Amino acid sequence: MEALVHITGYAGSEVEIRGGGTVSAFRLACTPRIRTKSGWGDGNTTWIEVSCFRLLAEHVAASVRKGDPVVVVGKLRTNVWEKDGQTHERLVLEADMVGHDLNRGTSAFRRRPRLTTTDSQEVDGPPPEDEVDAAGLSAEERAAQAVQAA
Repeated sequence: MEALVHITGYAGSEVEIRGGGTVSAFRLACTPRIRTKSGWGDGNTTWIEVSCFRLLAEHVAASVRKGDPVVVVGKLRTNVWEKDGQTHERLVLEADMVGHDLNRGTSAFRRRPRLTTTDSQEVDGPPPEDEVDAAGLSAEERAAQAVQAA
């Protein structure tokens, strides 16, 4: 069993798509607040590459932008390689979950459209009954109304 870590920070780069869309990656910047003699300040920034695979890769590429505050849960790895006779290392977080840090802003969630059972085309159908409120609005429609009202 592997231990999962969770890290909060900011997307320090745009999401890069690789492998025909099955892999995406971005750099995560984590800067702690530290107390100094003159008050509070920023500590040294830790940079970690976040790698996402398959469906998560697609969703991250469509959702995360440089500067977004994010929470990432996954397995921490060290990638080691040699180049020009020197050994290099980089921390990589293989993400299992990625989301926006809602302590720092708001986000509007959109479900992925469901697939039909007869083919692999995406279908926009009505939401399941358990996702519709008494007024007949889905969670997405309620969120859109809340944003418009703000």
